[in-house]
Amino acid sequence: MMAAAGAQPAPQFEGSKPGAEFQFFLDNDKWAKSDRYYTNGLKVGFGVNIDKVPGQGATRAALDRLGAGLGCGSATKHNAGVFVGQNMYTPRDIEVASPQPFDRPWAAWLYGGVVLQAFRSCGDREALDTVEFDLGVVGPIALGEEVQNVWHRFIHVPEAKGWGNQIRNEPAFLLTYVHKEKQKLGFVEVIPHVGAGAGTVMTFVRTGALVRVGTRNMSGFGPDRIEPGGAILQNVGSRERCKAWWPCEAYVFAGADARIVFWNIFLDGTVFRDSPSVDRKPFVYDLSFGLSMRFRYARFTVGRVTRSEEFTSALRGAGKQTFHSFNIGIEY
Repeated sequence: MMAAAGAQPAPQFEGSKPGAEFQFFLDNDKWAKSDRYYTNGLKVGFGVNIDKVPGQGATRAALDRLGAGLGCGSATKHNAGVFVGQNMYTPRDIEVASPQPFDRPWAAWLYGGVVLQAFRSCGDREALDTVEFDLGVVGPIALGEEVQNVWHRFIHVPEAKGWGNQIRNEPAFLLTYVHKEKQKLGFVEVIPHVGAGAGTVMTFVRTGALVRVGTRNMSGFGPDRIEPGGAILQNVGSRERCKAWWPCEAYVFAGADARIVFWNIFLDGTVFRDSPSVDRKPFVYDLSFGLSMRFRYARFTVGRVTRSEEFTSALRGAGKQTFHSFNIGIEY
C-alpha cells in the first residue's frame, strides 16, 4: 500500500485556514472475543481553534505558560473542545448475578468535560500540550447497566446480570496534563509523551512513545483514543481538503504507554462510600498498533490495544486484556 501511495501525485490542498473538528470514539473488546474488565467506552467531542475567538486572550496566555518549560516558547496554535463520554467495567463472568468479591467490580463512569491545547513549532520538532478536565458520576446513575444490556439485546448476546453489585453512586472528577513532541524523519515520526492525572477517578503519572510510518503529510500527533488527555483537534485547517480520491494522509502506528497508578476508583472503590474493590497493581502498560487514513473531510482510525494486568485478588490475577479502539474525525 505504501508503494502504491508513493506512485500517486502529491495531494492537492485548498488552503490552511484554522477550523474545527467533530470526534467520535469507541473502545470495545468484542472483536477480541471477550466481554470483561474495560469492556466498552464511548466519547463524542467537538474542538475548535480559538486563536481568533474574541475574549480568549487569557486562555491562550495560560496555555503558553503551561508548556513553555517542556516545549519551545510561545504556542502558535490554541485549541479548545468539549465532550461527553461513558466507560464501563465488568468482572470476567457477566452472567453471574451474585456478588463476585474476588473479581473486578462492576462500574460505570458517565462524564463531560473540556480540553485545552497549545501547539508549538520547535524547528525540526513540534510539541503539543493538552489539559483536560472531566466531571461526572460513577455508580448506577452512570447508566452502565442500561447501555450494556440494550446493546447486548441488539446484537443477540446474553445480558449482563451482575450490575446490582456495582460500585455506589458518587460524583467524580479528573484533571490531566499531557505533553507530546514530534520528531520527523521523512516517512517516519517518533512521538514521545509524558503526563499526569489527579482526581477522585484516577491519580497517576505516565510516559511512553508512538512511532508511525506513512505519507509525508502526516498531521496531528498520532491517533487519538479514549484516554485522559486525548486530543480533540488534529490541527488540520478547515480548508485543507485533499482533492484527490486516494487518501491524502495514511499511516500505520505502534506505541506503548506506561503508568504508575496511585488511585483508580474502578479498582479501589468509591472515595466517600464503602464499595467493592480489589488489589490494584501500581504499574500498568498499554501496547497498541493500528492504521489511520484521511479522505478529504474525514479521518478513520482503528487500533488494537493490549493492556497489562491491572489487579490481583485472593483467588487469581486479572491477566492481560485486549480491546479495539475506533475513531472518526470530521473536519469543518
